[in-house]
Amino acid sequence: MDQNELKAQVGKEAVKYIDDGMIVGLGTGSTVRYMVDALGERVQKEGLNIVGVTTSNRTTKQAESLGITIKDIDDVDHIDVCIDGADEVDDDFNGIKGGGGALLWEKIVNNASTKKIWIVDQSKLVPRIGDFGVPVEVIPFGAQHVFNAFEKKGYNPQWRMDGDQKYRTDENNFIIDIKVGQIQDPHALAEDLIHTVGVVEHGLFLNRVDDVIVGRDNGPEVLHTNK
Repeated sequence: MDQNELKAQVGKEAVKYIDDGMIVGLGTGSTVRYMVDALGERVQKEGLNIVGVTTSNRTTKQAESLGITIKDIDDVDHIDVCIDGADEVDDDFNGIKGGGGALLWEKIVNNASTKKIWIVDQSKLVPRIGDFGVPVEVIPFGAQHVFNAFEKKGYNPQWRMDGDQKYRTDENNFIIDIKVGQIQDPHALAEDLIHTVGVVEHGLFLNRVDDVIVGRDNGPEVLHTNK
């Protein structure tokens, strides 16, 4: 199977976890697009009655076009299950997210969810996270100073770009991608990043998933964290 077929496979598998009446967190990214399509198909064919809470404006647009009811996160008191993608997942179920630029909203929705599921194709599984890089969302004011601080620490920062302009998140912030290679102590790096003044959030998702559905050539595999 090619990568898109694997993504479609796990997207269809993931919607089996969604029951009538649920409030569902809908992630962002290429794999999640297949899942939202599959969910929209269930809504239209089965009359599935669910409410979605999205992690990006583009997921909102896609979901609403398929007839999925969307509410703002502050208009719900909980989220039953959040289904999202990941850029890397390691053997300890640490993840990196934010390749699609939605890491802040993704972490907020993840935090509000009772059950957390990631859907990935097999290429996203790694022994240790870090080679992808770590997206860091920063406010525009003073962002160059944050960038300079990352340079001094040897984090090899790069501005996320959109053409010849700095990329803007849905919150109108910038993203600095740091390139540190495989991370020996992700918790220490997470602490350093979140305590850097000007940083809003980072893409290290540690202890934040229950099940990972992996698209493989011989069919989807579900990995349980048993946490």
